Amino acid sequence: MSDDLASRLLDAQVEFAKRQLRDTEYHSLVIDEVDHALAEASRITLAEAVTPDMIKAVAAKYAVQVPVEGAIPELVGEIAGRLYRHSVNDTTRLADVVDTRSFDDLLTAVMQMEATQRLIHVLGESPATADAVTSVLHAAASSAADDAAQAVARNAVTRTVFGAAAKALGPALPAIGERADEAARRGIGAVLRRATAEGDDSLAETVRDVWRRNRQKSLAAYRDVVTDADIEDFVVLIFEFWRTFRDTDYFRALLDEGIDHVFDKYGDTSLYELLAELGVGREDMIEEALRFGPPVIATLDDRGTLDALLRRRIAPFFESAEYHAAVGDLA
Repeated sequence: MSDDLASRLLDAQVEFAKRQLRDTEYHSLVIDEVDHALAEASRITLAEAVTPDMIKAVAAKYAVQVPVEGAIPELVGEIAGRLYRHSVNDTTRLADVVDTRSFDDLLTAVMQMEATQRLIHVLGESPATADAVTSVLHAAASSAADDAAQAVARNAVTRTVFGAAAKALGPALPAIGERADEAARRGIGAVLRRATAEGDDSLAETVRDVWRRNRQKSLAAYRDVVTDADIEDFVVLIFEFWRTFRDTDYFRALLDEGIDHVFDKYGDTSLYELLAELGVGREDMIEEALRFGPPVIATLDDRGTLDALLRRRIAPFFESAEYHAAVGDLA
């Protein structure tokens, strides 16, 4: 008797569960379950639900232990290259991605940052900067001098005069060159310090000028500068760096400290409020459940998988000692 009753109850419960997953009943089920889940979430804080050590273990597993190799770097690189080759880049201008007003606002914000001001000051005061600028100017001057010398060499008279001058001044040229380089460095250093003291308006205007000159160009115009192969190589380099960096004690210390900060700030916050802080609300949950649930459930039902899934989860109860004890008097 109890086995026959169990079979009939199992069939009825499976059909009832399947009906709950269809059409308007599924819609009502989603709303009801989301509301109940959020109601419970409003009574449980983050610290009550999980501990920092639990989150650290999960973070370490996925950020440190999970292999980032094989097909993953290759796939990401291929996707990046494909996006870079996409035809939309041919018709999309820089100004379509970032309009002029937004660019000006961003540039102004960056230039006003204290970090930017400090960086400009350090570069302006650095001897290495003066040496670099001096080297560039020296190379330009040398190139111009070589061009002039070639022009002089084509004329017999000027060739003779300059040859005699070179012999006369030859012994003094090294000393003259050293003094000239030293004077150039002092002059360039003074110019850089003055530019730093006068502010960053000229630098900002230079950046704006570069933007104005290039904003109407399509994104594809820069493929000659950075190719899709370069993009793929860049992605691979990032992955190679990440593989070694994530295994350092430094990264793990930063990861643990970040998690501790989250618990210090939100440990006493309810899960409901935490979801709201993250921008996940009731309507979002319902919308996504209604977006993905029906097609997945319909596919499982069409293939007969849904019935088997429900029976696999429900049937053990009707075979259990608890069931037989409950219906013992009916047997």
